[in-house]
Parts: sequence; C-alpha cells; structure tokens
Amino acid sequence: MAARRRPARGAAALTSGYGRRIAALAIGAGAGYLCARIGTPIPWMLGPLFALAALRVGGVDVAAPRWSRYVGQWIIGTSLGLYFTPYVLREVSALWWLPVAGAIFAIGLGYAAGLVLARMAGFDRTTGIFASVPGGATEMSILGERFGGRMDRIAAAQSMRILIVVAIVPAAITALDVHGADAYAQGAKAFDAMGLVLLLGMTLVGSMICFRLRVPNGFVIGALAVSIPLTGLAIDLSLVPSAVSNAGQCLLGCALGSRFQDDFLHGAHRFVTAVVVTVLLSILLSAGFGVGLAWVAAQAPATLLLATAPGGMAEMCITAKVLQLGVPLVTTFHVARLVVLLLATPVIFPRVRAWHRARQASDGGGPHA
Repeated sequence: MAARRRPARGAAALTSGYGRRIAALAIGAGAGYLCARIGTPIPWMLGPLFALAALRVGGVDVAAPRWSRYVGQWIIGTSLGLYFTPYVLREVSALWWLPVAGAIFAIGLGYAAGLVLARMAGFDRTTGIFASVPGGATEMSILGERFGGRMDRIAAAQSMRILIVVAIVPAAITALDVHGADAYAQGAKAFDAMGLVLLLGMTLVGSMICFRLRVPNGFVIGALAVSIPLTGLAIDLSLVPSAVSNAGQCLLGCALGSRFQDDFLHGAHRFVTAVVVTVLLSILLSAGFGVGLAWVAAQAPATLLLATAPGGMAEMCITAKVLQLGVPLVTTFHVARLVVLLLATPVIFPRVRAWHRARQASDGGGPHA
C-alpha cells in the first residue's frame, strides 16, 4: 500500500500496462456482479474491493487505473447531491450542531486510537496518530510525513481502516434489518438522457476545478458542490440510473483494492494486529457515540451510526445510499469531518506534541513523538 506501485512477485504476475488494468476492472466487475446476485451489502463496491485486495496480497499483478478512483468519486458525488432537496437543506441546516459534534468526536477518537496503535505496534506517536485519524488516506499520509511520521505505515493503516469498516459496518446494519428506513428521496424522479449528460458535464467541471485546487477528495466535493445547489434550487435535470451508480461504486472498489501490495503481511504481523484492534475499538466507540447522539437528537440510530463510523467519506455515503439511510445527513457528517480534520490537524497536532514533550521533560523523561 505504498504510494508507488511495486512489481508483484511470483509466477502469477500478469503482463504490465493495459492488460493488468483491464484485468483488474474485469475482475472487479465480475466480483461486483457475483456479490449482487448473492445479496451482499453494497455489492458493487465490496466485491471489487475484496477481490482485488486478495489477489494483490496473493501476488497477482493486477491494479485498477489511477483514473478509476476519480471517476468513481465523481459519479458518487453527483448521485449523492441529488438528495439535497429544498426540504432536506432546511432539515439538515437545523441540525448543524450534529456534524460539528461528530467532527470533534472524530478528532478525539483518532488521537486516542493513535496513541494505542503506537504503543501496540511499537512505533512513534506521530505515525500512530496520523494512521488513526479518520481523514482521507492520502491527505493524512502527506500531513503525517510533514510532521515526521512514516508515510508507508500511515497509508497502510488508513487503507486497512477503510477495508475493515466497509467490511463490518454495512453488514452489521443489514443484519439489524434497518434497510429502507430513509425518509429522504432524490429530487430528480425521472431519467432524462440529455439532462444526465448535462448534469454529469457540470459536476465534472466542478470536480476538475477542486482537483486542480488540490481539494481533498476533490472529485466527490466538486461534484457535490455542483449537484447540491442544483437540487436545492429544484433544478432536477435527471436521476442517476442504477447502472451508472453501480459503475461508480465498482470503480471506487477497484481503486481501493489496488492499494494493497503483495508484501503487505510479510514481517508486519504486529502492525496488522494493532491496526485491526484499534479500528475495531474505534468502530465500537463510534457506534456508541452515534447511537447516543441519535437519542439526544431524536434521529434514526442507524443513520447516525453510519454518520459517525470511522470509514471513508465516499464508502459510508454509498452505504447510506444503498441502504436508504439518511443520505444527506450522513454526507453532511462526513464532509464536515473531513474539512474539520484537515483544517484542525495541522494546528492542533503541533500544540499537542509540544505540550506532551514539555510534560515529559518536566517529569524527567525524554520526548517521544
């Protein structure tokens, strides 16, 4: 899961270039279709994710093209924005304090989990914290390296976090039989071919602008920045067909699965165990916080469980969409969390580290961060 692709070892390696990318997309699509037939939660994302992750860890040299992540995020962002009708915008704006509370909780949970991870895995606290804060994997890796953390470990832990959360949370919610409880509906009710082309073209422009400005998760944020105002103004160009939405999920699943490397488990059992334990604890604590917040705000517990889950923004919002669980509120939570984490972490982390070192020095110990 390092930033640069390493060649796979063994006889199972495929021809490089277009062949390995086409193979990855074909395998991902087949896995998504199979999962859809057997009825797994969010099949078009989980199927490709686990299929490609398993193959790459096993040494098979397949990898989705880089653009698959961006295209998947663009389609997903466009689709999610269609839920922000005028009624929904009024409802969500009245609950503004919930996403703020969720973001503050996420920061505290990320720091606590990071300290536990550092102790269990035996590396520095900077790496542990940036490996555990539930922001974007790329963004947290870059920030962590800036403050002296190990970029490879941060990227690996962040990818594992998304994999574990996506594997557990949707399945748990499905097992609780809360599917279909969403009171929200998309603004666009009908499919219009020209309207869809226009909608996708406009959201693509928004995505490209955010990408060029280096906005985190720019293709999701950019598409949302266009589709939300359009829907909020009741400009309903077209709904996004299920086939297009499924294709976006499949592309994102392929991209996530391609992050894993063939040497992932080699000599890193202590690290992997520590990540699994801390992510599971984070899921449990987040679930408890989400259910408690739902009770205070009189909201659906399953919706706020998804909203506070320590998974990736796109993955949790897809889950909310597929399971029809408060898509606008879940999306608002995860966008707010991402923005707050990325803005607050460079400010908060140096101060926390300086305070910790000062306390250690006063106690007669050496700094360790």
